[in-house]
Amino acid sequence: MTKYEKEIYHIITASMEHLTVEQIFAELKEKYPGVVIATVYNNVNKLWEAGLIRKISVENMPDRYDRAVRHDHLVCQRCGRLADISFDDLTAPLSEMVGRDFLYYDLKVYYLCPSCREKEGGSPFAQG
Repeated sequence: MTKYEKEIYHIITASMEHLTVEQIFAELKEKYPGVVIATVYNNVNKLWEAGLIRKISVENMPDRYDRAVRHDHLVCQRCGRLADISFDDLTAPLSEMVGRDFLYYDLKVYYLCPSCREKEGGSPFAQG
């Protein structure tokens, strides 16, 4: 692993947030002022392809990166805020349904976060 890969991996795995490339870049730049954002893009892609980190894609939002520990996500339909949540592991039932082994699954449950729900008058099902 290069020094940038190691540091980016550390930034992502030490964070309890779901970081964008821009956020990772800002933190990396504190330690390595000469780094360019292309370096971050290249290295997060390498780390993701190696299975060392997770990429979380939500429509109309920048990709975010997370620890590779098994967990699921709540996604606010309105603001895109991500929150970790752990459901029972679905590997066995999914394998049975699919009828073969699969690489992994990524469960995202969409809802309105408390902040957006409050703005919508309290309904978790508010349309917009």
